[in-house]
Formats: sequence, structure tokens, C-alpha cells
Amino acid sequence: MTGDPADTEDATEADPGTLLDAGLGRGRGNALRTCLVTRVAQAPAGMIRFVLGPDGAVVPDLRARLPGRGAWLTPTRAVVNKAVKRRAFQRAFKTKDATAPDLADRIAESLRADLRQSLSLANKAGAVVAGFAKVEAAIGDKASVAAVIEASDGSPDGRRKIVAALHRRHGSAISGIPVIDDLSNEELGVALGRDHVIHAALVAGVGASGCLARWRRLRSFEGLATTAEEAGSAPDGRAASDLHDD
Repeated sequence: MTGDPADTEDATEADPGTLLDAGLGRGRGNALRTCLVTRVAQAPAGMIRFVLGPDGAVVPDLRARLPGRGAWLTPTRAVVNKAVKRRAFQRAFKTKDATAPDLADRIAESLRADLRQSLSLANKAGAVVAGFAKVEAAIGDKASVAAVIEASDGSPDGRRKIVAALHRRHGSAISGIPVIDDLSNEELGVALGRDHVIHAALVAGVGASGCLARWRRLRSFEGLATTAEEAGSAPDGRAASDLHDD
């Protein structure tokens, strides 16, 4: 890994080549980091760190633990694309060889993988129920649910029924129940270790909060909302499928 040795990550007017650090736990405690693009100093927990690989490729370091001195960005697709377009990584790492092909897409897939892994762990901890009947029952339970999970390619009719159950249980407060609909039936099946997962729900338990945090990080990166206000409608650009209730 390469990079400039200066440690001025919180200097908002610094040259991009100085906005590098050694990662969390290896520099100043609680220090702010400055985004290469916006030049706004922020807490590192709300940013994405990048390091330069041995092959010259820019590597997203989502856990901020990779060796080498790294650069930081505000964690949105738009900012990442601006950094690539403006050659911010080449200036920060002081090399013309820093390459970032499909960087935003690679970050998005890594965030999706994190969400799938988190769902898997929550499921093993007993914090996930799957199947239409079980989800409907969980919604009606006194403790209710922390979030509803819908396959992105599931049947609109099944989703409407789940939304109706949420309305019966929560009324106008339905907007406070997150609807995770970013993963396909296949992805949910892999994460939960079963076939044909269309409907699932997060219930109170170990792993639920971590799963929601990873989902919000993915949605924030893509510039998408994290409320359930439009839970009854298909996301823009998604075609309805013929996958029916599980």
C-alpha cells in the first residue's frame, strides 16, 4: 500500500495528497476525517475508507482496517463517482496508476453482501421469521416486528397483504416500520438458508439492530429512503414478477 505520510485528515483545505491516515485504531482517537470530494470533516464511522492495492487498484475498506494509508469519502454513490471523475484518488495517493473501475458498483455489492451476511447472522440468532403466515402473525403479535423483509422480485399482491397487516397493527405509524426490499428471492434464500423466501421479518433479538444498520448504510449509499411510507408500491424501475407467496 502506498500513500502520503502526512496525517492531516481533518484539515478541510488541505491538498488531497495529505488527506490520508492509517485507519481506525492506528491513528488519533476520535479524529475526524475529511472527504476528498466535499472537504467536509466527519466522524469516520459515517464514511468509507479507501486504500491503494499492490496492483494500483483503489480498494474500498468498509471496516477501515486494511493496512496502508487510506483516503476517505462521504458514503454515497454520487460522491464516489465524482471522486473517480475528478481523479481525486490519483492526487490523494500521488500516483497516476491508481485505478478505480466500477468502484461505486463494487461498493454497492459489498454493502449488499454485508446485508446478506447480517441477515444470516440474525436468522441464526432467532431474530428472523420467514413465510407469509409467520410474518403476518409476527406483525399482529404484541411485540410486533422491527422490520419487514420483502423480496424485490416478489408478487405485488403478497406485499399488499403484508402492508394491510401493518396498517391494522400500526395505523398511521406504519411509516416507522422499515421495509427491507433490496434483496431478491434468491438472495434472501441464500441468506436465510431456505428456498423461495418472499416474505420475512426481523423481530427483537440479537442481530436485528446490526442488520438494520447495514441496510440503512446500503440505502444511504444509493440515495434511497429508509421509511415504509411507500411500502405498498413497487420501487421505481422494478417490474412486477410472478413470484407468489411463500
